[in-house]
Amino acid sequence: MTLMLGFCLAIVTYGQKINASKVPATVKASFNSAYPGVMAKWEKEDGNYEVNFKKDGIAMSVVIQPNGSIIETESDTRITDLPAAIASYVGKHYPGKQIKEASKIINADRSVNYEARVNGKDLIFDANGKFIKEAKD
Repeated sequence: MTLMLGFCLAIVTYGQKINASKVPATVKASFNSAYPGVMAKWEKEDGNYEVNFKKDGIAMSVVIQPNGSIIETESDTRITDLPAAIASYVGKHYPGKQIKEASKIINADRSVNYEARVNGKDLIFDANGKFIKEAKD
């Protein structure tokens, strides 16, 4: 799981904006099936596609393989909705720093991770708030 998460994070970091007309029909169909009627911005990343959009006022992104398989879905979440263990970890390892942004990540296998932006870094946690890794954005 950690390897897949690292792969997904690497993908998100190095995206290149592309016109929707350059996105394969299978990828668009997969996205439109999951999120009908949503206006989206597309990026190409290491052979996969990331689509950024808002749904019900929440910023989201989805990473999709060329065959239409969704790798992960990420959505902004309130910092107060993070597991309490994340705030404890940040307080202990980043004294005096605060979580600036938070996201919930749902992986292809339906497992959940959380991302907390602290001191210019993305901290990745599992569904229970256990620290997995730190990634520079």
